Amino acid sequence: MNKPYYLTTPIYYVNDKPHIGHAYTTLACDFLARFKRLDGFDVMFLTGTDEHGQKVQEAANKAGTDPRSFTDSVSQNFRDLLGVMNFSNDAFIRTTEERHYRSTQTLWSRLEERGHIRLDKYAGWYSVRDEAFFTETELVDGKAPTGAPVEWVEEPSYFFNLSHWQQPLLEYYQQNPDFIAPEGRKKEVISFVSSGLRDLSVSRTTFDWGIPVPKDSAHVMYVWLDALTNYITALDWHEGAEAFEKYWPADLHMVGKDILRFHAVYWPAFLMAAELPLPKRVFAHGWWTNEGEKISKSLGNVIDPLKLVEEYGLDQTRYFLMREVPFGRDGDFVRDQMIQRINSDLANDIGNLAQRTLSLVFKNLDGVIPAFPKKLQTEDAALIEAADGLLDAVRAEMDKQAFHEALRLVWEVIAKANRYIDQTAPWALKKTDPARMAEVLAVLLETIRQVAILIQPIMPVSAARLLDQLLIEEGARDFAVIGGAGRIASGQTIARPEGVFPRFMDEKGEEH
Repeated sequence: MNKPYYLTTPIYYVNDKPHIGHAYTTLACDFLARFKRLDGFDVMFLTGTDEHGQKVQEAANKAGTDPRSFTDSVSQNFRDLLGVMNFSNDAFIRTTEERHYRSTQTLWSRLEERGHIRLDKYAGWYSVRDEAFFTETELVDGKAPTGAPVEWVEEPSYFFNLSHWQQPLLEYYQQNPDFIAPEGRKKEVISFVSSGLRDLSVSRTTFDWGIPVPKDSAHVMYVWLDALTNYITALDWHEGAEAFEKYWPADLHMVGKDILRFHAVYWPAFLMAAELPLPKRVFAHGWWTNEGEKISKSLGNVIDPLKLVEEYGLDQTRYFLMREVPFGRDGDFVRDQMIQRINSDLANDIGNLAQRTLSLVFKNLDGVIPAFPKKLQTEDAALIEAADGLLDAVRAEMDKQAFHEALRLVWEVIAKANRYIDQTAPWALKKTDPARMAEVLAVLLETIRQVAILIQPIMPVSAARLLDQLLIEEGARDFAVIGGAGRIASGQTIARPEGVFPRFMDEKGEEH
């Protein structure tokens, strides 16, 4: 039986249409999910939409519609993004689903029965945009730390005894050093918890678009208690489903840095209080800027992922977003850098390597794939050893969510292969040593085979086209055939090769 692996995106708030941040987070999860499937894991990859709260209710009012109709429409936009970006999620959850109501109310009752929720009164600063409360000392120039406006709120409220969990959380962080990543974010969380935790208001009475508190419908649940529960709702934990036993605890919650506190402090505290296992890891990635400027609606520089795909291509966009910036740090979207990646990394490096090699086989060997050498010469062995060792090295980086490093390692081998073809010059060997030419081309084909298998998770369409041209069967494209376990099969005849990675040209037909 394949080992289970459960990873999640945050569920996206439906007060607006999807942007680059949503695509980035989901792409990171898709990259990892595809990788794990090829590596023999039974993957559960979850995404979805967060549809309750005051912010949604106000957005619906502004749009002149009711919250249900509004969330139906906006949630569909996020579903549409999945198709455009070729994401491979196994499930999509909405917090307006009936099962989520039952799940969240079950969790509430469990917390209440164990004495962790009490009725009191709340008075303090609340940010509608952040769906979060802030103390006077946390405000910056009268606003939330995010820059969002705050309003003074006084109302009856149920409270979760978050303060009780300060020490258990700190002990858990110490005992599980990989629970929060990257390291800098972990330090921020530890500092926040160490400074002291206040009991958390977990219900509201000033609006009604939310999940009612059990036995007290005058209150709706705090949106973050509601939203975070989605990770176990999707496994139908409240109904004792086998999926919960199989996949929980989650192997990875992928989140943006702005919502790390909710996932690394509130969520584990809720789970501790409910006597449920904690997720194994929470990774907080950075934000994108656009040509050096902070992205905002007011500046009109929001990056639409659908337009990126339309202009640059699907796999090209996927590759750039995972390769350009060290994952976990903030990054700057620079159009010229994206074009550089497309033309250099894709068209020149792997594209030209594959096209040259396949063309030489087609032209000089009548398209027949040559036999892999029984004895490798020194330069052959150096390249094949690099290719054979690539999976282990890439796997280590993927498990750390160092996606940029994983791709860098692949491109190191591609660079080695390009140096190898230049040094061996198989085009010149046809007349002087045709047998050696065939050996060189076989070594190159084998290297390209392994590279093509390894890039499937990030560029599935392009990789499939390349593997098709290599005549690799559908059942021989997972990681079980990486290395010596599955050398390129000889004797088959390839068709005339076609380029897989085109150069980017502007509307004038010029390169940049």
